[in-house]
Amino acid sequence: MASTEHEDRFDPTRRGFLLGAGVVGGGLVGSALGYAGGWYAAPTTAPPAGGGSGEVGTDGLVRPGGQSGTVPVSSPQGTDTVPFYGPRQAGIETPAQTHAVFVAMNLREGADRDGIQRMLKLLTDDSARLTQGQATLADTEPELAAAPARLTVTFGFGPELMRIVASGRAPSWLRDLPDFGIDRLQDRWSGGDLLLQVCGDDPVSLAHARRMLLKDARAFTTVRWVQTGFRAARGSHPGGTTMRNLFGQVDGTGNPSRESGHMERVVWGGEADGTTSPLVPWVPNGTSLVLRRISMDLDSWDELDRPGKELVVGRRLDTGAPLTGEREHDEPDLEAVNPTGFSTISDIAHVRRSRTDNPDEAMLRRAYNYDDGPDLGSDDTDGATRPVSNAGLLFAAYQCDVDRQYVPIQRRLDSSDHLNLWTTPIGSAVFAIPPGCTEGGFIGDVLFTEKTTTP
Repeated sequence: MASTEHEDRFDPTRRGFLLGAGVVGGGLVGSALGYAGGWYAAPTTAPPAGGGSGEVGTDGLVRPGGQSGTVPVSSPQGTDTVPFYGPRQAGIETPAQTHAVFVAMNLREGADRDGIQRMLKLLTDDSARLTQGQATLADTEPELAAAPARLTVTFGFGPELMRIVASGRAPSWLRDLPDFGIDRLQDRWSGGDLLLQVCGDDPVSLAHARRMLLKDARAFTTVRWVQTGFRAARGSHPGGTTMRNLFGQVDGTGNPSRESGHMERVVWGGEADGTTSPLVPWVPNGTSLVLRRISMDLDSWDELDRPGKELVVGRRLDTGAPLTGEREHDEPDLEAVNPTGFSTISDIAHVRRSRTDNPDEAMLRRAYNYDDGPDLGSDDTDGATRPVSNAGLLFAAYQCDVDRQYVPIQRRLDSSDHLNLWTTPIGSAVFAIPPGCTEGGFIGDVLFTEKTTTP
């Protein structure tokens, strides 16, 4: 029989209501203790789930004891947390963490609105705890949650979930992307009814969070696919350094600027500065995610010399500067010609094909590399011709309106981007990103009211 202390920390009525009768056979196993955040999992006073115990710095991090500042560093870094509750979900404008896992799930047959609501409440409650370094109520390894290291959990809703929960409110762009000629899409990397994007600087706490959240969702869903990615380790480069993909290129130079307000409009919607019509969010403080899994042929890319690689992209490998500039963020001069009279930046260079005069055709890129190692299933006998890499990019793009922003850019790249010779999209999924929530609410709760309609 459970002790009185355990009964005080665990509310079986609440959790039983959320799960529903008989969802988890045999009940919840193990001690359900809420442990404090930090390096040590100890039953001391814990910060409120989702809010953090310290002061919020200008970089959006919460540090123990009110150690705020402009540099995203704490001692130890594992105690850094990102607030969970708020009008918008974390993990979008949050400075990108080192590791990411994207998990897409399919709803089980017979899923209904009430069941989805119970699941979202469970996932929200446990996500709020885990992101603040607290164990979930049924966690038997609370030490693994004690160092969140900027852990974030971001929810995305697919077409089927939206159809069940809020038929008629789904945005028109929430569907498969148009067919592109370069696509070689595989079902095992595409689609999904519910997405959990889990990011953090510590792969241990991230793996633990993924497992805890999948335990919450398994009565309601089945896993469709899991994709994991990485960036340079935190602290390995100066703050603000643009990531590099596995081609060695800087990746994300063209992201909209926070300082100019461009990111606010591009990701979250709003009025235009000029004559362009407004970008209207599908729900206030909501946005969209397009996730593309792009296979990169590193073996044949290695056969190009350095000038050839730079011509393909239109940027220098060392600095990321356009071929017509000296620094990464210099504007490319698309009219410049070389001594032979040809364009310095080729007509099919990636930089040229991705650019537009329409400021709305932009997105927030939050990409991650992936590397699954060589394909050992090759049928060559001596291994001499077997590719040494099975790698690529998880291209995560956030924008207010997929049809107006993402699709036009992708159409230009599809038609004549030189980089297409070495890249192949093999996975694709589109999700509606709902707003954040307040403490006591849950992600997606706006869809269970009658107050919001699709514009």
